[in-house]
Amino acid sequence: MTDLEEQIQQTDGSEEVVAETVETPVEEVQQDPANLAELEKKRSAINADAEEHKRLRDDLNKQTKEWVAKRDALNAQVRELVEEAGKHREERDSLNQKVRESKALRDEANQKVSKLTEEFHAIKKEMPAHDKDAPSIKQLMKEFSDLENKQQTETLKKKEEEAIVKRLRELDQKITEIKKTQDQSGDLHEKYSELKEAKSEAEKCHKLVSEYAEKAQEEHDKMIALYEQADTLRKQADEAQAKFIECKKAADEEHKKHIEQIKTFHETDGAVAAIKNKQKSVRKKKTDAESKKAADDIFARFKNGEKLSTEDLMALQKSGYL
Repeated sequence: MTDLEEQIQQTDGSEEVVAETVETPVEEVQQDPANLAELEKKRSAINADAEEHKRLRDDLNKQTKEWVAKRDALNAQVRELVEEAGKHREERDSLNQKVRESKALRDEANQKVSKLTEEFHAIKKEMPAHDKDAPSIKQLMKEFSDLENKQQTETLKKKEEEAIVKRLRELDQKITEIKKTQDQSGDLHEKYSELKEAKSEAEKCHKLVSEYAEKAQEEHDKMIALYEQADTLRKQADEAQAKFIECKKAADEEHKKHIEQIKTFHETDGAVAAIKNKQKSVRKKKTDAESKKAADDIFARFKNGEKLSTEDLMALQKSGYL
């Protein structure tokens, strides 16, 4: 007899061994596979939905970066245009200052022209009318010299003497008047020169006013064109900013949904694991019950005197009978 058989014989033969029965709710075990399949299907759908939200979030974040880059690039161009426009504004203001200065000089020159014009006409008005047939001062001075010489060298009668004296006085008066006229003519010529110079200076100032004003207008037009370009780009930058905010909000929303679905996935995955553990436990209890019943049957056969095989003895040992 083997040691194992001896151990079996040492067991109280009068004691009736009754197999334990593991009672498992049949209905619950039957429902678990269906619930598991449904939960696994749900888990797969949740995971797919979470991945889709993640994909949309990443795509929106990519768009967000693109809109930020576009906004920043546009704002940089706006700053460059505004800076360039500012330079044209400064140049325009400088030219406008020169316009004002040139206008002041022109107005001063025009006032001088007006004054000299009045003086010129006053001198001209005082000059006697010129007789083209009248003898020249040279002729009058020659006649005066001849008469004076005659008076001094010849013996004249009283009437001749008186006539010569009278004529000398007339000649002297005419010569004086002509000299006065010549002096006035000199003054008139000098005044005309001053007037001409003043007009030239006024015209020069007016030309500068026109040139500076034209250049100032050109700088102003360039400035306005640059500001208009900057405004157009600024609107585009504002649109890019709006798109950035829109994409950012959408990305945050997709991220929120992704996190929610991940949470739901873990909850569902936990439920799946619980059912699988439950099924595993049920299967183990069932297997243990079946093993115990088999061991009870083997032990009963042993008590009835049947010879046990090595396999039977191992089953008894496994079941705890030995």
